[in-house]
Formats: sequence, C-alpha cells, structure tokens
Amino acid sequence: MLFFSRAWPRENHQEEATRAGIWVSKRSVYGTQGRMKALTQLQQNRKIVQDFTLTTLARIPGLLARLAYVASLRDLSSGRYEHAGLAVLYPDEALQQAIGLCHEQVFERILETPLSLQEVDLRACLSAMQGGLHNAIIHWRNMESYRVLMPERSPDYLKELFCSNLRALLEILEEECSLARSSA
Repeated sequence: MLFFSRAWPRENHQEEATRAGIWVSKRSVYGTQGRMKALTQLQQNRKIVQDFTLTTLARIPGLLARLAYVASLRDLSSGRYEHAGLAVLYPDEALQQAIGLCHEQVFERILETPLSLQEVDLRACLSAMQGGLHNAIIHWRNMESYRVLMPERSPDYLKELFCSNLRALLEILEEECSLARSSA
C-alpha cells in the first residue's frame, strides 16, 4: 500500500509538486525497502556463487580439492576470504557471504558423500600434493592439517564428523601404503 502527500492527476506530478513547494514521497507501509535490499543482496550473492563455481571450482577435480582451495582463500587470522579476481567485480560484503556459502556447501557435500567415495577423493587429493601420497598422509595425520579446511560457521557436530571421517580414512590409507611398501 503506497501513500502520497497529495494525489496528482497528471504524469509529471512530482515535478509540479516540487515547483509548488510540496514534498512528495513514496513510502511503503509494510517496510519493503529492507526486503528489497535483502533481495538485491541475495541476487548479487547468487551471481557471485555462480561465477565462482563455474569459473573456478568447476575446474578443480574432486570435492576435497575444492574444499582445500576455498579454505586457502580464507585468512586464518581474520577469517576473511580473499579472491583477487572476484574482488574487482563485487563488493566485499557480498564476496564474503558468497564464498562463505560456497565453502559451507562444498563441506556439507563431502559429508553427504559415502565414506568409500570420500576415501577415493582423499587419495586423489593427497596424491596430487607435493611429496606424494605417503608423505601427505603422514603429515595430515600428525598435524591434523585437515582442520583448517572446515568452514568457520559450521556446527560443531559437522566439524567433529568431518574430523572423525578423515582420521579414519587417513588411517586406512596409511595402512594401505605401508602394506604396499612392505610387499614391494
């Protein structure tokens, strides 16, 4: 429902009102301005998410490698995401929300994936790392490096599940590597 200070029959009513010294304003009784701002923000975030997933994440093979990439964009001391390409195109607040959302979605997708596929994904991710699979497994187990991959705002129970899964998968992979080395 809209209200005006005075109804004007002609199209140029605001111009005439200004000349007459009458302030004409359009306002909403229901306060839709805040909702419109939120809708605009949502549309912008959706555009950033789409841009980021299609141009960047789609080129990274495997969910865990994607998670590692998104986590690498986050400054560990501030929790803020830095992406030079997107920062040129989009406002910082929208960028933080959108990349944070992508981070959470990739993280949750990993947790929705069966453990057998998580093992395959982990093996592929660690094999691509410098030093090879066996060294990466040892380092990840000893340092619990996977902890930096989790989104900051994820619920604790999901973080615990992720860590538990990775500890178990790393143990399985380390045992497989040890068996392969001993039989070689």
